[in-house]
Amino acid sequence: MNIVDHYLAGLRLALPPTPLARLAGASGASAAQLQRLLRAFPDCPASLLSLLGQLNGTHWDDDADGNGTAVLVLGADPAMGRYPYFLRSVEQILEDRQLYPDSIVEIYGELAGDASVTLDSKIDAQASGSERLCFAHCMNNGGTSMLSLDFAPGSGGVTGQVIRFVHDPDEYRVIAASFDDYLQLQINQEYAFVDPDQ
Repeated sequence: MNIVDHYLAGLRLALPPTPLARLAGASGASAAQLQRLLRAFPDCPASLLSLLGQLNGTHWDDDADGNGTAVLVLGADPAMGRYPYFLRSVEQILEDRQLYPDSIVEIYGELAGDASVTLDSKIDAQASGSERLCFAHCMNNGGTSMLSLDFAPGSGGVTGQVIRFVHDPDEYRVIAASFDDYLQLQINQEYAFVDPDQ
């Protein structure tokens, strides 16, 4: 069993009945959609493509009848505890790339001595935001926290590392060396982000 199948099998066992039923109605991205993603992000890992091929995002609001695929299916690192995230669809990932093209330095200005933001040394503050693939927004629709794959790392970082951004106070931290490692982290944490009362 590959890491994505392992992850999804464990997730389905962990989810309560209501979000599990919603997840059952989700569909995967088409081959054409995945090709569009690869054109934008040639280094996109096979594991993320595989996940999106089975589950093309879970960040959709319910309709008036309560139908939809708004399911929190991802978590972060132990520092964030049970804080959950939505998986972004291919369309949303590409939209985010257009919406957030600025580098960290462009967002904050000079970082030297700036106590309002913490930056992991493995992250290049000069790199364009379009070099990062945002695959998850937090339960507060992304304004509070986002998870991204970093394809332009800083010194000591690795291409494809997973960055967790959290707001107020702002922090950019590498939480996994790859998307595969990130999924394994969630498995090892026994899907701690799942709320049994959902």
